[in-house]
Amino acid sequence: MSRRHRHEDHEEHPNETWLVPYADLLTLLLALFIVLYAMSSVDAQKFQEMSRAFSVAFNSGIGVLDQSAVVVSVDQMTNSTDMVRLSGGKEGVASSEAARRAEQELREFEQLRDQLSQYIQENNLTTQLDIQLNHSSLLITISDNALFASGKADLTPEAKKLGVAIGTMLKNYPGYEIAVEGHTDNQPINTAEFESNYELSAKRAINFMRVLIEAGGLDPRLVSSTGYGEFRPVADNDTPEGRAKNRRVEVSILRKFADVSAVESLQVSDNNAAATTDS
Repeated sequence: MSRRHRHEDHEEHPNETWLVPYADLLTLLLALFIVLYAMSSVDAQKFQEMSRAFSVAFNSGIGVLDQSAVVVSVDQMTNSTDMVRLSGGKEGVASSEAARRAEQELREFEQLRDQLSQYIQENNLTTQLDIQLNHSSLLITISDNALFASGKADLTPEAKKLGVAIGTMLKNYPGYEIAVEGHTDNQPINTAEFESNYELSAKRAINFMRVLIEAGGLDPRLVSSTGYGEFRPVADNDTPEGRAKNRRVEVSILRKFADVSAVESLQVSDNNAAATTDS
C-alpha cells in the first residue's frame, strides 16, 4: 500500500518550453500587422513613433501581454489616421462635386446630341452631317457641299437655315466654349478673293460662326473660328471621295469636365441599345 501511495502522489510536469517560441511568434505577428497598418497611413511622424515603440518593446524585454507602449502608439496612430481623413474630407467633397457636375454635363451633351440627331433625320442630312460625343467635346462635322458653293465662302440659304437651327439649340446650353473650324482639301486655290486655302477655310468658319452667334444669342467671348486649310485632313486627298470628306466645317462644343469613364459607359450603353435594336 505504501508503494502504491507514493506512486499516486508523484506528479509529472509537462514540457512547457514550447511557450517561449510561441510567445516570440505572437510578437512577430503583432509586429507584422502593426507595420502593415502603419505603412497604409500617410502620417510619417506616427510611423516613426511606432518604430520607437517597437524598439522599446523588443529591447527592454517587455512581454506580449505587457506591451503598453505599443498599444498606446497604435491608439495614437489611429487617432492620427482619423485626423488625416478628416482633413482630407474637403478634398473628398470637392471630388464628389466635380464628379456630379461632370455627370450632369454629360447628360446635357447627350440631350443636345439627340436633338441634333433628330434634326438630321427629319431633314435628310445624314450624308452631310456627322455628330460625335467624346470625353472633350461634342463635335458636329458638316460637309462643305451642305454649306458653300465650290470655291466660295458665302453660305447658301440651306446653310443659313442649318446654322440657325444649330444656334437655336445651342441657346439652351449657355456657358460652353464653341470652336468653329474650316477645312479644305489639298487642291490649290488662287483667286482675287482667296489667295490660298487658308483664307478660304478661315472665311467659311467666320461666316458660319456669325450665323451661330446671331441665331443663338451666344456670347461672342466664348465662340472662336479658325481656318486650317488643307493641313488637317481626315481622309486621303488622292481620291474624290477623300477630298470631299476633307472639305468640311467642324463645330466643337467644348466640355468643362472631362469624364472618360462616364463617356465610355455611355458609349457602351449606346452600343448595347443598338445591338438590342438590331436583334
